[in-house]
Amino acid sequence: MRIISANVNGIRSAYKKGFYDYIAQSNADIVCIQELKAQENDLDETMKSPHGMHGVWHCAQKRGYSGVAIYSKQKPNNVQIGLGIETFDNEGRFVRADFEQLSVVSLYLPSGTSAPERQDFKYAFLDAFFPVLQQMLAENREIVVCGDWNIAHQNIDIKNWKSNQKNSGFLPEERAWVSKVIDSGWIDIWRTLYPEQAGYTWWSNRGQAYAKDVGWRIDYQMLSPSLAAKAKSAHIYKDVKFSDHAPLVVDYQD
Repeated sequence: MRIISANVNGIRSAYKKGFYDYIAQSNADIVCIQELKAQENDLDETMKSPHGMHGVWHCAQKRGYSGVAIYSKQKPNNVQIGLGIETFDNEGRFVRADFEQLSVVSLYLPSGTSAPERQDFKYAFLDAFFPVLQQMLAENREIVVCGDWNIAHQNIDIKNWKSNQKNSGFLPEERAWVSKVIDSGWIDIWRTLYPEQAGYTWWSNRGQAYAKDVGWRIDYQMLSPSLAAKAKSAHIYKDVKFSDHAPLVVDYQD
């Protein structure tokens, strides 16, 4: 089983750069998308069900902003759109699909880079989302939370960690929150499989960050222990650049 998480920074833009073809070529069973930057009436059929996959999505009220989706070869048994918290759900940040023993979440955690108010919003989201993570673990299912978490956890996860310690995405409080998530039982599968590989998934558009690989690892597949035991390998797909993020691909035992 192959699961992909990808922040596409606009599904329509990513499709123009070949993401639709990549979905087919990737042989993925499930693809989690973040930052759709589209509302439902903006999505054509190839964006709702690419290559015949089943699609579920949660779009933001604001046009051209946020939004998440899950594509799967198998039809979900149950779907949860949003967290049930209006202030967050208005921004289209959470969708969950349940299969037999597997649950998949596509998550787009807020960024705090644009203004202090947005950093406060991010902290509020973290406070509200942690109990959700605990509740999901308590279900004793195989669960993966895919997405752009907008936090680099450790020094290895960011190229210029020394100069970013006061910047959103690498603040001590944010990093401590990720540590709390992991201490509660969730498993950061990339860091578990590859303790010494940076695994950057996002690069600034400024300067030559991508060319010089001055990146951040902010896209994760966080797993329940039962699913983590089935993870075999992972890679970051960089053959084609669809957005300022690169897809995180994890292969699991069937």
